[in-house]
Amino acid sequence: MSSHVINAGAHGHDHGHDDHHHDSSEMTVFGFWLYLMTDCILFASIFATYAVLSGNFAGGPSGHDIFELNYVLGETALLLFSSITFGFAMLQMYKGNKAGVLGWLAVTWLLGAGFIGMEVNEFHLLISEGFGPSRSGFLSGFFALVGTHGLHVTAGLIWMAILMYQINKHGITNTHKTRMSCLSLFWHFLDVVWICVFTVVYLMGVL
Repeated sequence: MSSHVINAGAHGHDHGHDDHHHDSSEMTVFGFWLYLMTDCILFASIFATYAVLSGNFAGGPSGHDIFELNYVLGETALLLFSSITFGFAMLQMYKGNKAGVLGWLAVTWLLGAGFIGMEVNEFHLLISEGFGPSRSGFLSGFFALVGTHGLHVTAGLIWMAILMYQINKHGITNTHKTRMSCLSLFWHFLDVVWICVFTVVYLMGVL
């Protein structure tokens, strides 16, 4: 009789613990959504600043003169594919496949790093040709907007690398699942922002 009571009590404790973790996880993800809303405001402010400065060339080059659309399309493809591979990592997480999660996260990281590498190269070429952020209002707005997005992607890559290390060492815990969910939101958010950057800055700049 006593063993049944103990087992029932233990089961109730485990169930309560699971409920507590579930609630905590939901609150964490909800909190991260709130952070993303503040990031939306940040990017909206920089987009507005760019819109005001985009026509101020000060005798310097316009977007049509300096943007290479094919190059930027390559950058865009890397980031878009990285969102797809992150989705595959999430699917493997739900299956409890540690190797699958690590493999797809590694591919995602490499694609994201390739994107940043191409962006740094673009900035280097522009600055070396005398088209740095101090050249005109247009270029100040361009470097501020694209650079801020690039810093966010870099932060995401650092976060991803740390998460890969933790999952490799400790496995797919409930805490790691929550962190993966938050990073997934962040990564897809940056994808959406980049599509806006590509359209407003590069596509409209060239056309």
